[in-house]
Amino acid sequence: MYKGTLIAVKNMDESKKFYHDILGMDVVADFGANVQLENGLFLQTIDTWSNFISNQDIHLKNNASELYFEEVDIDTFFAKLKAVHIEYVHEPLEHSWGQRAVRFYDPDHHIIEVAEDIVMVVKRFCNSGLSEEEVAVRMDVSVVYVKKCMKS
Repeated sequence: MYKGTLIAVKNMDESKKFYHDILGMDVVADFGANVQLENGLFLQTIDTWSNFISNQDIHLKNNASELYFEEVDIDTFFAKLKAVHIEYVHEPLEHSWGQRAVRFYDPDHHIIEVAEDIVMVVKRFCNSGLSEEEVAVRMDVSVVYVKKCMKS
């Protein structure tokens, strides 16, 4: 059974602060070298992680993966990011299906994506005057999916 994702970090205190202050994640359990955050994200000190993998090299900022989050109020989140120093992968943008997103690095150069809650994208388009059928075409999803989102 899948339990979560573990990432290696150089500075545990800095990482805990980043994930709490930027992404609102609270610590569930703190064992010093290993910290469990909400929703199955685990932080492991880089030294401990290196020992666990037989002292193999650890390559941060590899751009091969990301941690994905969604926000109901993406505009408020974008404003929050402007108030802190963040190294961006890219500034906020809108994907072809209409979902707005931003990608940036955590203190150890793990990529973080924060995107607009997909249900909110559907509702935003419907509230703008598009029919459910037009929203389905715009987002390349089924009308059934659009209707389900509108009911939630």
